[in-house]
Amino acid sequence: MAKTITINLLFFGACREIFNTSEMSINISINSTINDVFIDLKSKYPEIAKFGERLLFAVNEDYADKKQVLVNGDKLAIFPPVSGGAEDDENTDICELTQEEIDSRQLALRIIKPADGAIVTFDGVTRDNNKGRQVLFLEYEAYQPMAIKKMQEIAKEAHNRWPIDKIVLVHRLGRVSISQTSVAIVVTSAHRKPAFEACHFLIDRLKQIVPIWKREFFTDGAVWVDPELQ
Repeated sequence: MAKTITINLLFFGACREIFNTSEMSINISINSTINDVFIDLKSKYPEIAKFGERLLFAVNEDYADKKQVLVNGDKLAIFPPVSGGAEDDENTDICELTQEEIDSRQLALRIIKPADGAIVTFDGVTRDNNKGRQVLFLEYEAYQPMAIKKMQEIAKEAHNRWPIDKIVLVHRLGRVSISQTSVAIVVTSAHRKPAFEACHFLIDRLKQIVPIWKREFFTDGAVWVDPELQ
């Protein structure tokens, strides 16, 4: 009899709805890859095939290739493309997920220092329309431990590329009403140019790799936002 191991599967966004659960444990053959697991899941849940090759995988909160071999106790997260906290102290940035309304001015006050000559702030807010349809509100969900980890990584990358001081990355979860801030980015520096450039980089990178998903609610239903269809 072939030896087996146990792994935990985590599902997010539209994937969670297809599997009708956010988490399950399964037994798989030893030396199975992510692809082996996914082929088996696809045979049982054929609707997942609609994502084609665009699904993303993470093992223990790090992005992973489908060729990766799984070991006992691994947490394998499966999720659609992202639609695009750690508390601060004197020497660290702020990376947070919150259910509360975001006040970017208050965030800036948490990191400003006397040596800073520039504060650049970006607020991404909920608009009331998308492609001619009236949007009532949004809902966000995240793979929270991995999201914080990736936010910290892109903040570090920005520090490596620009002479900036501190960074704030805060994203809402749950329901977000029209005109409320869904994501806020604050960058401080001695001079304005690196702060502007870093802020632009941070929002683009956040939308690319941080596992947060957006659902738009209309008068006639709701949809998960697919970045390829925007």
